[in-house]
Amino acid sequence: MSKEIKRPLSNKERINLPHQIMPLRQAWERVNNFAEVPLGYSDEQAVAEAQRCLQCRKPHCVEACPVGIDIPGFIKLIEQGDPAAAASKIRETNFLPAACGRVCPQDKQCQAVCVVGRKNLPVGIGSLERYAADYEREHHTLTPPAIAPSTGKRVAIIGSGPAGLSAAYELRVKGHEVVVFEAFHRAGGVMVYGIPRFRLPLEIIDEDIAYLESLGVQFVYNMVIGNILTLDDLLEQEGFDAVFIGTGAGLPNMLTIPGTNANGVYSANEYLTRINLMEADKFPEYSTPLFQGKKVAVIGAGNTAMDVLRTAKRLGSEVTCYYRRSENEAPARSEELEHAKEEFINWRWLSNPVEFIVDENNFVKQIKCEKMVLSEPDESGRRSPQPTGEFFVEDCDTVVMSLGCSVNPIIPSTDKEVRINKWGVIMVDVETCQTSKKGVFAGGDAITGGSTVILAMGQAKTAAAAIDKYLRGELREDPRVPTDPNFYVKDWQLNNGHAKNGKQKKVTA
Repeated sequence: MSKEIKRPLSNKERINLPHQIMPLRQAWERVNNFAEVPLGYSDEQAVAEAQRCLQCRKPHCVEACPVGIDIPGFIKLIEQGDPAAAASKIRETNFLPAACGRVCPQDKQCQAVCVVGRKNLPVGIGSLERYAADYEREHHTLTPPAIAPSTGKRVAIIGSGPAGLSAAYELRVKGHEVVVFEAFHRAGGVMVYGIPRFRLPLEIIDEDIAYLESLGVQFVYNMVIGNILTLDDLLEQEGFDAVFIGTGAGLPNMLTIPGTNANGVYSANEYLTRINLMEADKFPEYSTPLFQGKKVAVIGAGNTAMDVLRTAKRLGSEVTCYYRRSENEAPARSEELEHAKEEFINWRWLSNPVEFIVDENNFVKQIKCEKMVLSEPDESGRRSPQPTGEFFVEDCDTVVMSLGCSVNPIIPSTDKEVRINKWGVIMVDVETCQTSKKGVFAGGDAITGGSTVILAMGQAKTAAAAIDKYLRGELREDPRVPTDPNFYVKDWQLNNGHAKNGKQKKVTA
């Protein structure tokens, strides 16, 4: 691998360099297995893509990154032929680079503001992050951080998803004893139960968990906080000095139309959890059965819907996506949508389900939809679906609804000191992530509703910094937790650990 560029490139030369396309498995091959679809950059491709970066003096990409990664810095190291140093640079602010390189919506964050993208395709920041992280993992170049001297303080982390893992790492490095409580039988949260292996291989998450354990973080599984133990139990009986809630948004939203309770109708959460976490696709080798018929209807067009569509296809069914808006309004990452379109999925855009028709045994047998048209854009630029009064019916024997999720209600329902808004979202001081209960903090989807891995991590970093101050007696006593039940913080943007937020209306799909 080349260690240097022979001649410095001008910005004009850089901006005209071709974008390096990451190789993929062929669609006809990948729909028959769960192997990872993107194959990763070669060394030569990574250097060539890194050369496209202009090394902006005021990098907007860093501002758009929820955890503030030094993007020009790590890309320069890749260009110089040092991917190990690039990975170390990323890890200065991002605990999960291999996962983020694969699943983060870079097209809507860092790459969306890339200056190169004004004339050419933006720099492949996510692909380069993945390249550096994979190099580190495959060549064992990870250097553990220095752990600060023990503070004698104990922190309970509830949930082992992206927010919980990031908070655990940040707090352990600061010298606190950290215990992570997980309701399932393995750690990883949505990265394990909600994202298929063809997008995020399980071994990547397992290595991150093992890394945390090597730093001294303890994991307790099959522990439902709010049921087996309460927040008061953790603080008063178990000896914890602070608690971080990172329980995510695992309560699925469902349509309220005839046939919703029919056999063969699932939420995306249940469907993916059974397969990703409980190996239902390998029944009876594993003890979790899953009924899936020959024709699967998936409702929705977000990232989770793409995961369901592509998973159902791999299990051998004919699969159709139904979405009440057009393809242009589909909220899925552009890359995931393109991959799904390549994999022989059927699409019914501008189609709004109004009934699931059942047979004599209450099994779904057909889906009835109303055709929609889009209105003119509103003030936000979004076009609303409008009914036409025209309907159609198609056969299906399995339905999976992917309509987003609400916040896990277990903890707020068992501790009324934790203030929530009218949607069940935990309300926090947006500068510190403190809740209305002393010593309790929260982050991730629990405070925003369903969002992304990287945003959850950014909030966890903010919370961990505040928890550290709290444990050292340096945090103010009066957290500014909203009291308005309509307050809703959506999609925080963080810059170097400082939250930028707003009072916004909840937006539904």
